[in-house]
Amino acid sequence: MTGFPGSEAIVAGIFLVAVATTVAGALIAALTTRIIRSVCGLALCCVGLAGLYYFLHSPFLALMEILIYVGAVCVTIVFAIMLAEPEESAAQEKRGTVWLGSAVGLVLGGAIFWGLARLGLAGPWSVPATRVTDGSVPALGVALLTTYSMAFELISLVLLVAILGALVIARTGRTQP
Repeated sequence: MTGFPGSEAIVAGIFLVAVATTVAGALIAALTTRIIRSVCGLALCCVGLAGLYYFLHSPFLALMEILIYVGAVCVTIVFAIMLAEPEESAAQEKRGTVWLGSAVGLVLGGAIFWGLARLGLAGPWSVPATRVTDGSVPALGVALLTTYSMAFELISLVLLVAILGALVIARTGRTQP
């Protein structure tokens, strides 16, 4: 890397912050008992993941990660929580059950990851795909507005219907059956 002395250490530190943000957000999302904290953990995890995408030299994907997952999905989940009926008798989950489920999930996830890693290291490696376009934002914009214009417009209509549906639900209020 060309730059001033010690710039590699700064880049490595920023990368570790992105990794730590992703892992911390995932742990918050998975281990907390309150759903609003889980959504905040999901948003934090997605921000860290966007930082990792940026380190993979994909700034467009990083921006889309923040706009779509943090800006749309997490906000939609928060609105769904706000519109949901509060439970009258919320039974508190036992902490031992949560820790046991987390440990079982961690062991199963590790076993699956280990099996996939052994399978990938033992098998033949495929030839990397050739690059069709440069993957830049202008090339992506041209593809969206020429080749994939119909899908792009249909997605905008689906989002419009979802917004109108949310407005209708929010206007009727919680007390309506």
